[in-house]
Amino acid sequence: MTRSHHSFSIRRRLTWQLLVVAALLAALLFYSIRTVADAAVEQTQDRILGAATLAIAEELRGGEDGIDIDIPYSAFSMLGALGNDRIFYRIEVNGELATGYADLPLPQAIPSGLDPEFYDARHLGYAVRVAAVSRSVLVASKPVPVLIVVAQTRSVQESIVAGLTNRALILGVGFFALAALMAVAMARSVLQPVNDLAGAVTRRGPQDLRPVKRQVPEELGPLVSALNGFIGRLSGALSRTETFIAEAAHYIRTPLATLRAQSEIALRQTENDETKEQLRKIIRLADNTARSASQLLDHAAVIYRTDQRSDEEIALDQLIADIVEAFRPSAELRDIDLSYHRPSGPVTIAADRLLIETVIRNLIDNAIKYSDELGKVDIRLNALDGQARIEVMDRGRGLGGLELGALGKRFERGGNVRDVIGSGLGLSIVSEVAQAYGGTLDLTDREGGGACACFSLPLA
Repeated sequence: MTRSHHSFSIRRRLTWQLLVVAALLAALLFYSIRTVADAAVEQTQDRILGAATLAIAEELRGGEDGIDIDIPYSAFSMLGALGNDRIFYRIEVNGELATGYADLPLPQAIPSGLDPEFYDARHLGYAVRVAAVSRSVLVASKPVPVLIVVAQTRSVQESIVAGLTNRALILGVGFFALAALMAVAMARSVLQPVNDLAGAVTRRGPQDLRPVKRQVPEELGPLVSALNGFIGRLSGALSRTETFIAEAAHYIRTPLATLRAQSEIALRQTENDETKEQLRKIIRLADNTARSASQLLDHAAVIYRTDQRSDEEIALDQLIADIVEAFRPSAELRDIDLSYHRPSGPVTIAADRLLIETVIRNLIDNAIKYSDELGKVDIRLNALDGQARIEVMDRGRGLGGLELGALGKRFERGGNVRDVIGSGLGLSIVSEVAQAYGGTLDLTDREGGGACACFSLPLA
């Protein structure tokens, strides 16, 4: 069973990329809202602060003795509209302090006219926003420059910005959560055609090597073309393999059969004992080679059919009965009693007939081959717990101390059967068929001598 190796997941990669984009957009949304909110609150405070400063400037009155400074209540009322912030002011007449806080920071350049100049500063440990205007007031018919500076702390502005920031954060998190769900759904939707294509190919039977004609997105066109090309090459290779196995069976078995027949004719015609012994060795070698070649070809056919199974419902009880009858003449030649015990009802499995026939033939052939003359081979079929169980028991030489793990290997044979013609492939073939169908093969020494081979596979 092959195991696929995944270097990465396209779905996870696409999802992570979409999540990163969503996180960046959420962060950008949060930063934009915070920046806009900060600018809006600052602009609002500047307008109120500028209006209050102009109100103070407009209430300045000049006379013969000096300037009358009357700070209107409306100015403080406007500044208090935003909240309970502290207010500082400084009024200078002709460069000298007239009233207010002497240490309130002045602008870097004296503003011209009544257009307020705004700037940030620190005063008495507070961060303040400052507005400054200047105007000229007539004193004794002479213009005197007056500078009005008004400052307000920013605690209310910061609290407003903090509240808007929290709302922006909640909005950003909600946007990211929604984008994350959409990213997962989008990744799944984008890759769904790939999964549909994989499912369509997976649902095909082992012999279905038709080109894929499923409608797919344009981006999957090259993949489908490559897949169809591979299917075409695989179909051709499997066809050539099947043809080669059939031709090999013919061109190997026929010469060996001819060689054996000619050797038997020569054996009957010769009178020389040494020649007879050599001919018997040739016949034995031909038998051994023919058997090995036959099982090698059976093994190749099993490997091929395992990948290209043509499963059908098989009456296993009747199939075993037919194979037993086919082996009965060869068993009788060695005076071996071949008995078959079948259940009263039918036993049906879903499998490839050729593979199951190969398994049964190998099990019965092994039992007959390794049994002593005048022996007995018992074949039993049972249906238990959803499994069809075939037992082939003989009174031969047993397993020779080896276990299934060793005897199930290719070309592996027990040390007690070296004098018997064999290739060591029979049990290997049975093990591979059992593995292909999720069945089992068990080999045990039989009480009283001999061996028991138990092959089981699921019922239909």
